[in-house]
Amino acid sequence: MSDTMKAVVLENFGGYDAFALRDVPVGTVGPRQVRVRVHATALNPLDYQIRRGDYTEHVLLPAIIGHDVSGVVEEVGSDVTEFRVGDEVYYTPKIFGGPGSYAEQHVTDVDLVARKPKNISHLEAASLTLVGGTVWEALITRAQLSVEETILIHGGAGGVGTIAIQVAKAMGARVITTARVANHDFVRSLGADDVIDYTSEDYIEAVMKLTDGAGVNVVFDTIGGDTLTKSPLVLADGGRVVSIVDIAQPQNLIDAWGQNAAYHFVFTRQNRGKLNALTTLVERGLVKPVVGAVLPLERLGEAHELLEAGGSRGLRGKVVIDVAGQTVDLPTPRQDLKGR
Repeated sequence: MSDTMKAVVLENFGGYDAFALRDVPVGTVGPRQVRVRVHATALNPLDYQIRRGDYTEHVLLPAIIGHDVSGVVEEVGSDVTEFRVGDEVYYTPKIFGGPGSYAEQHVTDVDLVARKPKNISHLEAASLTLVGGTVWEALITRAQLSVEETILIHGGAGGVGTIAIQVAKAMGARVITTARVANHDFVRSLGADDVIDYTSEDYIEAVMKLTDGAGVNVVFDTIGGDTLTKSPLVLADGGRVVSIVDIAQPQNLIDAWGQNAAYHFVFTRQNRGKLNALTTLVERGLVKPVVGAVLPLERLGEAHELLEAGGSRGLRGKVVIDVAGQTVDLPTPRQDLKGR
């Protein structure tokens, strides 16, 4: 094994040119750790927030960031019994806890690692780890979504929304989501029962009409803005609001009091249990990762640009980085990104 690997290093906080491809040392493996050959990683809003400097107090530069891994175990620590060399695995690295996944190899604590679903590729698996764990924590652990409840999922065509729709349907819930008109058929294909065009409709009026004035049991906020203030206006009594967005501006929650509403703020905690639950849903065909674009490691800056542009560039689902040079039949970046 070589003592070095290729990695994309964040050299300064700033724009898409803040990254550089470098040769860096391979991490050493502790007794309860594994070293994984990274086949694919993926992008999340957390990644571009770190890049632009939102978390400078938590990130010491130069740094390797990235929060999704799908790959193959190449070395196990002396006390590891759960995995062997050659096992296909996927996981989310510890957030702010060491080097991330924008690299050819990654060393992590074995307790974070799960076996990759057998029926999907590494590119698809990498798209699922952080968003899947986030959705599970938000909808199941915190909101405790149950059969026959109704949920409003904001941003159904995005990386988190596409998985949230599928998990909610697997739980037996009725799903209302918001999306541009161009994405209505797409989110319905994922399982959404009703879709609201947030560009032309007042979603509060639309939700109350769709529920005959009863409101929804759960609101899943993936967009921020004034969603926390407005959510009680669509909640049934005893409803729950779950947000994964860090919102700087003050929010007026007076209407939440009248609805006996509960608010949950989720910053994902990584563990194998959530991924094992997701693996079960994936292998049963109830959840299918949605990959909207695939780029190589050396074009990471472009990938960040595409993710930040989001729906305005027609992106659906996740932006994935092909680290191992795989050849698979998955969507590629839009034509206007090629050749830059």
